[in-house]
Amino acid sequence: MEQVKGHIVDIQNQKIVKGIVSFQNGKINSIIPTDDVPDQYIIPGFIDAHVHVESSMLIPSEFARLAVKQGTVATISDPHEIGNVLGKNGVEFMIENGNKTPFKFFFGAPSCVPATPFETAGATINLQDIEELFQLPRVNYLAEMMNFPGVLHRDKDVMDKIELAHSLQKRVDGHAPGLKGKDAEKYASAGIETDHECFTKEERTTNCLIKNKIWI
Repeated sequence: MEQVKGHIVDIQNQKIVKGIVSFQNGKINSIIPTDDVPDQYIIPGFIDAHVHVESSMLIPSEFARLAVKQGTVATISDPHEIGNVLGKNGVEFMIENGNKTPFKFFFGAPSCVPATPFETAGATINLQDIEELFQLPRVNYLAEMMNFPGVLHRDKDVMDKIELAHSLQKRVDGHAPGLKGKDAEKYASAGIETDHECFTKEERTTNCLIKNKIWI
């Protein structure tokens, strides 16, 4: 059992209390109030909900070394950029390297390598590759489905990837810039739960309403 004392920042209740945090195997066991604490603060770490680690031009272990200094302790990472260059092997490298650090990397299996049938890349990640990636630890979701025309036209290859994710109880991340109305509703109805590409207030409001209609 380990302990740390300090001013504990309680985000949920919006207050700061003095106390001792006891933890074991990376999990908090208890928080005991006390006035005898050093002048330091204990706060929750940030989780970056969507990032491409490769964009930093760093391997995951080096990314972690710098990110943790800014208060970030975990990322939801889509490794499709290294997938475009090295395919499944590149994604496996990212996962293996990320596991060398206590920083928590939660990777997705890239859904669109290449992004669309009209593009070429250094490699291809197919349905079998995605299924194999899903067997690895901390591969928790099908990464952003950029081929939204394929979703709207119910392209077999696209839908097979989404159905595979659902069959393994994996979440499906979205990428559909500019989609609104019936198109956004059809995109979401394929089982895609998120979209980080909204760039107008109208689009964001419409897509939130569609999500509530379909999923809640």
